[in-house]
Parts: sequence; C-alpha cells; structure tokens
Amino acid sequence: MTDSVLNVLLGLVASAISAGLGWLAQTLRRRRRLGRIREFFGMPGGTECLLVVNQHTASASSKSVSRNDVYALMELAALVKECGARAEIVVHDQVRQGIGGKAEFCLGGPTSNQRTAAHLTSWLPGVRYGIDPGRTRWETIAVGGEEYGFEADPAVPDNGRYVLLARLHAGPGSRPVFLIAGQTATSNHAAVRYLTTHHRQLARRYGTDGTFVLVLRVVNPAAYGPDVVELAADITGPATAAAPAPAAVAG
Repeated sequence: MTDSVLNVLLGLVASAISAGLGWLAQTLRRRRRLGRIREFFGMPGGTECLLVVNQHTASASSKSVSRNDVYALMELAALVKECGARAEIVVHDQVRQGIGGKAEFCLGGPTSNQRTAAHLTSWLPGVRYGIDPGRTRWETIAVGGEEYGFEADPAVPDNGRYVLLARLHAGPGSRPVFLIAGQTATSNHAAVRYLTTHHRQLARRYGTDGTFVLVLRVVNPAAYGPDVVELAADITGPATAAAPAPAAVAG
C-alpha cells in the first residue's frame, strides 16, 4: 500500500470518526433539551396530561370553542407530542379530579372555564377578575392593588390586551398546572405561544418546579394577532397571598 493510499484511508477514517462524534454530540444535546422541556412541563415520555377546554363566551352552546382557542390547543398538542406524552382533552365543566397527578393546561378565564375559577380560588387567592364598567364580557385582572383593564378600540372586536399565565404546583413531586386565563381568545393564544417560546428563560428564573404568576400584555392584537407579547408584571407574590380581610365596621 502506497503512502498516498494510506493517507487517503486515514483521512476517510478520521472524517468518519469526526462525523460520528458530531452526530453523537447533536443527539446528546437534543436529548438534554428534550429532558429539560419534559421536566419543566411535567410531561415525561409516555405520561398523560390534561388539556382543559373552555367555552366560547359569545356562544350559547356549552360545546362551542373560539377559533383562537382552538389554535392555542393545537400548539399545546404539538408540545405534548414533542414530549412523547398523551393528551386527554376535557371540557372545563367535566373535570372531576385534583391536581398534581397529571400535567394540566387550563385554557380561558373564569367566566368561560369553571376549572380556571376553581384554580384561582384555591391557589391564587390574591387574584380577582371583574367585569369592566359598562361592559358585559371583558374582564379586568386585579391583584395587589393593581388593575389590568381591557384596553380596546370599540370599533375593533376581540382586541384584548392582558392574560394571566401561571404555573402551579400542589407539592413536591407533583405535576404542574399551567393556567392561561386571558381577557379574550387571542390573549389566550398569545400566552400559549409565549409559554412554548420562552420556557427556557422561565425555567432558568423559576426553576423546573417553581410557581410563577405573570401578567402578559398583547401588543396591538388587531394588527399583530398573538405574535407580539410583553411581560407586564410578575405578580407571583401578591397573587399567591391571601387577600386581606375587610375591616370591621364600627357599631
């Protein structure tokens, strides 16, 4: 075997080894990334999670769902599939189980989702949703003396601005509940997109099993839809604290 042929063979072997090491490194990175996603969302491969569906607030049918909420559910379903978990889709008024056994994504505010209303009462006593004066549908999110009202152009329908995004834990080792309670279906969709896009930053800040409660602002949804979102406030402290008791009235 001549030196030139030997050099060629050695070069091929070196290239094969380099390619193999590169493939192995990429595979390990993908596995670590998937492991972090599964840990943050509480969805190890082969487990089940709940997707709790709300009701379209403008429809008389209890089985009607807004188009933008359907889009949000589709993105959550894609996340579940990426984690190798299985999604159980349940209507909000048909859930009869506690939290912690399965990861859960609860979509919609308390007027469209009974499960959301229960979670707010049980786990976020400092948060209140109230109807804006003069309106019959849009809600104001109130917490810690701050109010996040519905900013709307009356000529533009479904122009909601704020959404509460929370991750709740019943206790150590429990699966998380992700609460997505917006003023409109567009803001729900925006919060789901924010969650699936920023989960790494959220994991670095709050850990893989920490509770957080955020208020997000959807910027000009009439023009940008659910794509442009900014963090309005981290309300974890006041949201999880019990509201102060009303002062006694002197006799």
